[in-house]
Amino acid sequence: MIYLDNAATSWPKPEIVYKTMDRFLREKGGNPGHGSHSLAMAAKHTIDETRALVARFINAPDNKRIIFTLNCTESINLGLKGLLKPGDHVITSSLEHNAVVRPLWKLEQSGIKVTYLRASEKTGITSPSDVEAAIIPKTRMIAMIHASNVNGVVQPIAEYGKIVRKHNLVFLVDAAQSAGHFPIDVQSDNIDLLAFSAHKGPLGAPGVGVLYLSPKANPDTLTEGGTGSVSNSPEQPQTLPDKYESGTMNGSGISALGAGLQFIFSEGLDRIHDRELSLTRTLMDGLTALPGVRLYLTGDEAWRVPVVSFNIDDYEPEEVAVILDQAFDIKARSGLHCSPLAHKTMGTYPKGTVRLSPGYFNTLEEIKLTIQAIKQIAGSKKKSF
Repeated sequence: MIYLDNAATSWPKPEIVYKTMDRFLREKGGNPGHGSHSLAMAAKHTIDETRALVARFINAPDNKRIIFTLNCTESINLGLKGLLKPGDHVITSSLEHNAVVRPLWKLEQSGIKVTYLRASEKTGITSPSDVEAAIIPKTRMIAMIHASNVNGVVQPIAEYGKIVRKHNLVFLVDAAQSAGHFPIDVQSDNIDLLAFSAHKGPLGAPGVGVLYLSPKANPDTLTEGGTGSVSNSPEQPQTLPDKYESGTMNGSGISALGAGLQFIFSEGLDRIHDRELSLTRTLMDGLTALPGVRLYLTGDEAWRVPVVSFNIDDYEPEEVAVILDQAFDIKARSGLHCSPLAHKTMGTYPKGTVRLSPGYFNTLEEIKLTIQAIKQIAGSKKKSF
């Protein structure tokens, strides 16, 4: 089997991730923060350790401003719905995932205004000058994807961050596709809310999201409940991180995130990025040379995450993905990838594309076999399969 759907979720995981989850459930299976016995305290200690690792990973100044959620989507919802009020104006891009688009659509129904800036078809980037030109007196937030899950282009978030600080706005960054692939520094990039998931680039398990909150960001809560602290009060605690972490936390999943980050630190993010970029370049070069294969490439290839979108003449994207799976045991994703605006920008709406997303554990041989499989599909009639 060749797995090339790491943009959806990374697989396989480092061995340390499997072992850490197993050890957590066997040896630290208490309810973290909800008890003073040894198992509960051990679970809480693991979560605190992971919180510190996340802070180091993104250069956050305060561990307590790292909030654990169910997934990146919940993190984004908390940031958007917890801060924006009727009358506020938000600037975003035409590359956003539905994790941003759908909450904003709902907020628009309650009186929030949204400006979608079109990314360049040539570079794949939303121009910082366009962002600044779109600011109006009621602008409250700039919300931008860091890297597209369709074209793979990394956006200039540092430039957006400078604009945010210049105009005293709030900056939300969706780092679902960039965390674990590109370095992120919330302080130097002036990020107020950073959202990402544990199970993609960070190499952890599903069921955990992260939201970093700068001292400037204090969103309203989306849920309230038991936190193990201030239990005598009906009011939700206002201290961090308890304010946003109600109920039993996913201790095993959070421990897996910590293990994934430890693996990244030990391997080195630069080494991971270089390997993934090398595999992606080989894939792009190989597909570019194939007749009948249309590759959707924009921007500087050095500033991209390992995501490659393509189509084959006379085939629907879904047909190609099924053939890759059933005839070649290659796992790819097809369709709109929950990002219809990005496909409209690229001109691939409504059918979408076939997406290949290599990971750190893929091999050069697997990439070459994938190119040969696509060559065979492109050179064959549908009935051959």
